[in-house]
Amino acid sequence: MAETAFGSIQYGMFFRKLRADLDAAMRNDPAARNRLEVLLLYPGVRALIGHRRAAFFWRHGMKFLARLLSQRTARRTGIEIHPAAKIAPGVFIDHGAGVVIGETAEVETDVVIYQGVTLGGTGKETGKRHPTVKRGAILSCGAKVLGGFTVGEGAKIGAGAVVLEEVPPYATVVGIPARVVKIR
Repeated sequence: MAETAFGSIQYGMFFRKLRADLDAAMRNDPAARNRLEVLLLYPGVRALIGHRRAAFFWRHGMKFLARLLSQRTARRTGIEIHPAAKIAPGVFIDHGAGVVIGETAEVETDVVIYQGVTLGGTGKETGKRHPTVKRGAILSCGAKVLGGFTVGEGAKIGAGAVVLEEVPPYATVVGIPARVVKIR
């Protein structure tokens, strides 16, 4: 099979990733009625498709084109994802307006991200400066996760929380700055 503009992958791989994204939307959004509606009307799914296309060009050294495509996607969806960010299939961005995902961020599968979430850095540091979000984490509305640390598997970040340090697996954090209020 041939390479596609969605990554150095075969067509089948693109459709497997898309199916995982659609499945995540159907699983996490009780208002989702069918996959076609999700594909055509959900900005989170559209942003992930645009991100994968931009990431292909980024990985192949076409940085300007990658940034151009990512900014075009951001204008259309309200979701800004840097082309170098690593996002696994099966992530769900719900009501994505204002979501920002930085260059060195990594997001694993089964993560749910609500509107206004920022996965950002804290300044002009170099190297890994954006968070890694492990499988099954939930980032609630307006959460700001700032720095090059890990949000553990199954963690829950409360609405409006400002997270500045590592979050243990299966912990719930709230507040400014965020603090652990519960660990399952």
